[in-house]
Amino acid sequence: MTEPKTSVATEEPEHNLEAGQDNVQVMGLDIHNPVFFISAIVIVGFVIVTLIFRESVGPALGTLRVWLTSTFDWLFIIAGNLFVLFCLVLVVSPLGKVRIGGAGAVPDYGYGGWFAMLFAAGMGIGLMFFGVLEPMYHFNNPPLGIASPIGPDGALIAENVEAAREAAMAATIFHWGLHPWAIYAVVALSLALAAYNKGLPLSVRSAFYPIFGDRIRGWIGHCIDILAVFATLFGLATSLGFGAEQALAGLNFLYGVPVTDTAKVILIAGITGIALLSVVAGLDAGVKRLSEINMVLAVLLLAFIILLGPTGELVTGFFANTAAYVTNLPALSNPFGRTDDEFVHGWTTFYWAWWISWSPFVGMFIARISRGRTVREFIVCVLLVPSLASIVWMTAFGGTAMNEFIANGYQGVQETVVAYKPELSLFRMLEPLPLAGITSLIGIVLVIVFFVTSSDSGSLVIDTITAGGKVDAPVAQRVFWATFEGLVAIALLLGGGLAALQASAIATGFPFAILLMLMMVATWKALRTEPK
Repeated sequence: MTEPKTSVATEEPEHNLEAGQDNVQVMGLDIHNPVFFISAIVIVGFVIVTLIFRESVGPALGTLRVWLTSTFDWLFIIAGNLFVLFCLVLVVSPLGKVRIGGAGAVPDYGYGGWFAMLFAAGMGIGLMFFGVLEPMYHFNNPPLGIASPIGPDGALIAENVEAAREAAMAATIFHWGLHPWAIYAVVALSLALAAYNKGLPLSVRSAFYPIFGDRIRGWIGHCIDILAVFATLFGLATSLGFGAEQALAGLNFLYGVPVTDTAKVILIAGITGIALLSVVAGLDAGVKRLSEINMVLAVLLLAFIILLGPTGELVTGFFANTAAYVTNLPALSNPFGRTDDEFVHGWTTFYWAWWISWSPFVGMFIARISRGRTVREFIVCVLLVPSLASIVWMTAFGGTAMNEFIANGYQGVQETVVAYKPELSLFRMLEPLPLAGITSLIGIVLVIVFFVTSSDSGSLVIDTITAGGKVDAPVAQRVFWATFEGLVAIALLLGGGLAALQASAIATGFPFAILLMLMMVATWKALRTEPK
């Protein structure tokens, strides 16, 4: 199947903007001037400086993270709430009848392939990394003023257990439910309308055409696209760094592979090499096939845990956890008057910044695979289906870990929480279950394949942005970006570890949060001009 086309507007376009019209062709490349050059020079410079001044970069990024999360927590939380409300308004509005690509457009992918790519691109590594750790962490340190169930001596306080469990699951689902997917939906819908309904180039700047008009061809558009490149690259580097930490921890846990900086570099380099092969294979043969393979493995691992874990508790827990999420949603999404600063700054603000920094990448990727859907169908599917899948995942993985600790007294995951070794939490949860060696190996494979699909999809998106909206730019350009995604992840890990990765996501997510709020206005204006 060929790549989705971008010139399928419902009527004659009112602009003279075309994909790649400001590109330059050098050495067989087809790159946008000046977006590619500025983005590439800054990224290459960042990698070099970070590797040279490793001892200074980590503390500087850590200070930046603390300042951003403590100063602008309210902005991130308000923005997240606005994205959800905007999506809900579109679902019930007559604008929900608008079809992406025009009235006669048909979907490029069936529901199965569409959902697989949505899920793999949107949250793969994150679910593997935080699926066990986060529920257990919030159980130990509940938000919303809930008392901890762990006494000073490390013993359980029985009367606090149920409230802490409910708060832990509600908080975890809050971070992986409607809010992140609303962020992705806003960006994806805006880009899809611009490309498939208005005939604009598939680039982030095109989403702002209803506001800025032809001025997006100038420096307004250049700055938007450059910022999108930075947000995407650093958001991806954060995820790739998490994936590398977890895969190496699993290899150490199973086979005694030493956890050293050299091992991390070799692992990231090796996985980036696999991603390059996927890049060369193309969207359908690469990302789509790997996403479907990963979905099968993820479902098998999930089914294994549900069937061999505390099955009854997990089934009832799905409904109880969903109810807890809905009940606590107003309190969790309240930006003011909170007393749980550690939760707001250390978790919610980081997550919202991370999702926002991922949004150009995930949003453009979702836009490319979503032509033919109505706005209402698009939003309902993009919000609800992955959110429900996340609830099932967190309930199974987090619920099993809690059961091991509360009912069986198993200390494995609890030890990773107290020592804060998040990369080990999945493998410690699997340890007391049957076939732990096999399931842990499947977990490592899942992390690696999610790594590959994220890197491949991300390089595809960054290449499209830096090629002036062209979706058929030379493969060498995508190879360049896939390579530097890995190099940025290596630089950040060596320069400051997980804290540096998180700081980079927040730093790039902050300015893009403001752009996303403006994007909602542009999307509304674009939808009002479409035939219903």
